[in-house]
Amino acid sequence: MQPVFIWVISILAIGGVITRPFKLPEAVWAVSGAVALVAFGLISPSAGLAGIKKGLDVYLFLIGMMLLAETAREEKLFDWLAAHATRMARGSAALLFFLIYLVGIVVTAFLSNDATAVVLTPAVAAAVKTANAKKPLPFLFICAFIANAASFLLPISNPANLVIYGSHMPSLLQWLPQYLLPSACSIVATYLILRFTQREELKQTIATDIEIPTLSTGGKTALIGIVCTAVLLLISSAYAVDLGLPTAIAGILTCLVVLISAKKSPLIIIKGISWAVLPLVAGLFVIVEALNKTGLTQQLSALLQQAVAESTYGAVWLSGTVVAAACNLMNNLPAGLIVGNVMQTGHVPEVVKSAVLIGIDLGPNLSITGSLATLLWLVALRREGIEVGAWQFLKLGAVVMTAALIITLASLWI
Repeated sequence: MQPVFIWVISILAIGGVITRPFKLPEAVWAVSGAVALVAFGLISPSAGLAGIKKGLDVYLFLIGMMLLAETAREEKLFDWLAAHATRMARGSAALLFFLIYLVGIVVTAFLSNDATAVVLTPAVAAAVKTANAKKPLPFLFICAFIANAASFLLPISNPANLVIYGSHMPSLLQWLPQYLLPSACSIVATYLILRFTQREELKQTIATDIEIPTLSTGGKTALIGIVCTAVLLLISSAYAVDLGLPTAIAGILTCLVVLISAKKSPLIIIKGISWAVLPLVAGLFVIVEALNKTGLTQQLSALLQQAVAESTYGAVWLSGTVVAAACNLMNNLPAGLIVGNVMQTGHVPEVVKSAVLIGIDLGPNLSITGSLATLLWLVALRREGIEVGAWQFLKLGAVVMTAALIITLASLWI
């Protein structure tokens, strides 16, 4: 009966993360599930601790990105960027939409999808506020959708990419021929469908008399820190170095330099960071560790091998769509950890690995809890006083993600 109880507790915990009963933070449900698994003896404390330790690189990565984002926010870098983007739009909401989407591609590709949620969302919120946009959601939706749609353009674009391949991560020169076309299909399809669904809202007018604020020395330092972090992550990826520690170091150094030069208290930055994201991730890692004890990895590996033996073509479509759906049932972080273990237990054709990775990266665009990036996006929106409901996102995501996924998986055969 032990596997049954593990599944029950895990499903309840992940369900709590998705639905947020009583409006309690997502972290409460993930941590409660992890504690329950240990308390009922379904997983040993040492195994739970091992699960938490597996997320060390992710924690460091998030800490670095959140420090960069909060430092930039405090120094009004986002307000400065928003003013420039709004002025370039020349009163056109559609052009502003396109410009934000382009920026989202760059940020996701070079800083990761989590950075798009953490760094770009406040900038876009500032931009639409500066532009006096009466309907800000179309622009904010970009941050959520492009964070996942462009997250396999480069190996560093999504930490889940590293989880899928493990120690067998392709080099950058191998990655680009394999994923450049699927990424282009994902990015373009997502843009066209999202732009079409938001066409009525984008008929609004936006302000043209935008005053460009003066960027402080701290703001310039934060901007340099973000650019240097992007370069550092590319170098780390090229040499197969874990991304967490370099990101954390870059974030801490940038924050310290800005605070010291501006003579500000570090409490200003510390108080502004959404630290609850870290226990949320840790709780999910423990839940995955428990699920692995039920023999889930072995069962999935056997099913995948059987599907590949019957038809590689069928295995591509089956694995890509099933994994995409699974991400929205349990979040792509635990789904990626489970699937990563499956990929590494046996020989899997590269085209099937690509389909799985696309499912993990693009599939979460279906629901608000599909990926860690989307959860971070929700947190950023709440700080701006904006709420997006699960059903509201699902109605849009069902259209945007489904079409983009079909087109992207089809591109693997070109």
